[in-house]
Amino acid sequence: MQCSWKAVLLLALASIAIQYTAIRTFTAKSFHSCPIPNPVNCSLSQDADATDRLCDESPTFAYNISRKTHVLILATTRSGSSFVGQLFNQHFNVFYLFEPLYHVQYTLIPKLTQSKSTTDRRVMLGASRDLLRSLYDCDLYFLENYIKPQPINHTTDRLFRRGASKALCSPPVCESLGAVDLHLEEGDCVKKCGTLNLTLATESCREHGHVAIKTVRVPEVSDLRALVEDPRLNLKVIQLVRDPRGILASRSETFRDTYRLWRIWDGTGRKPYNLDVTQLTTVCEDFWNSVSTGLNRPPWLKGKYMLVRYEDLARNPMKKTEEIYDFLGIPMDSNVERWIQNNTRGDRSSSKHKYGTVRNSAATAEKWRFRLSYEIVAFTQRACQQVLAQLGYKTASSEEELKNLSISLVEERDFLPFS
Repeated sequence: MQCSWKAVLLLALASIAIQYTAIRTFTAKSFHSCPIPNPVNCSLSQDADATDRLCDESPTFAYNISRKTHVLILATTRSGSSFVGQLFNQHFNVFYLFEPLYHVQYTLIPKLTQSKSTTDRRVMLGASRDLLRSLYDCDLYFLENYIKPQPINHTTDRLFRRGASKALCSPPVCESLGAVDLHLEEGDCVKKCGTLNLTLATESCREHGHVAIKTVRVPEVSDLRALVEDPRLNLKVIQLVRDPRGILASRSETFRDTYRLWRIWDGTGRKPYNLDVTQLTTVCEDFWNSVSTGLNRPPWLKGKYMLVRYEDLARNPMKKTEEIYDFLGIPMDSNVERWIQNNTRGDRSSSKHKYGTVRNSAATAEKWRFRLSYEIVAFTQRACQQVLAQLGYKTASSEEELKNLSISLVEERDFLPFS
């Protein structure tokens, strides 16, 4: 079988990236093991300074084994992932990064969203895993391979949505803040903090007890197996799902150009002949495959996987957040509780920004029922029948049933973490 020049080039780039990462992995200081005290080389009375010096060669490896938990929020676009990310971003001891894989996608494969190539997917996932491993090791310099233009002296103003990370908008990363700037809006962060110093960001990451990363650019949990099985990472995956009908309604409103044909169908009642149904079916297929893996409870996911429905979180955010933190084994602090109280009871005017998180969470979860025509809902229910049943989402058999909020379209389900 002949390969196109593009496929050959992409495979060559992937090979180079993998070889580089392999060399870097086995030569990096952070992966050396810290010597364990024993009667031959040290005594129980060895002082703390001496122990620190002994472990200087690999502070991160020893640190991860002792207490770091790494968290990956696995989601899809418009599923409530920004909201869930804030549940970690607000924690004083969590270093949170918002969509760092954006840079991988738009550097390696700028048109990935339109690409159905298996080669493109392999290249993207291989590079993404390498970057995630480095970021969990608090090596933010690895991002420089994908940020364009490339940072100079480890500083950049091009990190995607830097302001969505509280740690990157706080001292020591941002030293120009005053007392009144403790709660910066995302848009104000870059204005007040200036360019991002990746050296300071790396130091901040190492000072935090845990690292959490949100991504909508990994399709399935099985794509993360190599990271989950890596004993150095102690990685736990929170898979966030949402009713596909709600996702479609939100995307149609947020990405108006990309989902223009869906909006035409919604407005005219006539389905366009060239409608790209994969904009819907890909979501359902990825959910089905990923959730099936998680619910089948393979040994490699034991104690590492939790399925969360956005609707459950929206209806009872405090209780669900407590369950998430309990699964992770991380104490939930008062900053998170306060943020939930302040950001789940907003009025209609508080959710104008398409990526905002201040809103009436329970009302937002049901809003799609009034945004989509019944014809589109019925089409979605047929196309995503399997995953709707799998996740406990009921179908509406008529427009009256669809609009009647006294009829719940979400079954009571208790998706217990795999422990």
